[in-house]
Amino acid sequence: MYPHILLAVDGSEHSIRATEEAIKIATLSSQSKIEVVFVADFSKAKDDVLHAEGAAGIEVARRKKLAPVEEKLEAADVSYYVTILRGEPGPTIVEHANQKQVDLTIIGSRGLNSLQEMMLGSVSHKIAKRVKCPVLIVK
Repeated sequence: MYPHILLAVDGSEHSIRATEEAIKIATLSSQSKIEVVFVADFSKAKDDVLHAEGAAGIEVARRKKLAPVEEKLEAADVSYYVTILRGEPGPTIVEHANQKQVDLTIIGSRGLNSLQEMMLGSVSHKIAKRVKCPVLIVK
C-alpha cells in the first residue's frame, strides 16, 4: 500500500497521535516501513546548548523526545528507522520527503487558532502544500 511512510515527529503529544495513525496504516501491509523524521531546529539550537551539557547532552535530549514514539513502534512490531535532520522543520521535511520520494507523509497538528496560523503558518500546512505525496495531518 505505502512502502515508505515518513512520520514527522517533534516529541509532542501530537507526534504520539500521529505515530498511532502511522502504525494503523503500516500494519495493513508487510512491505510498509516507517521513517521517523526528527528535525533539530537551528533556531532552537542555542537554547539546546544552554540547557544541555555539550553535544552528547543534546543528543540524549533528542533521543528522549523520540523514546515514546519508538516504544509505540516497537510494541506494534512495525518496521521503522529514525532519521535526524537539521534545519527549519517545514522546509527540511518537505525537501527530505520529496528527495526520498516517500509514499505517504504523516504529521501531527498543534491546532493553532486562525490568528496564530495566519501570522505564523503551521508546519503541517506548509508540508501539506509542498510535499509531492499524500499527507495525513493528525489532530
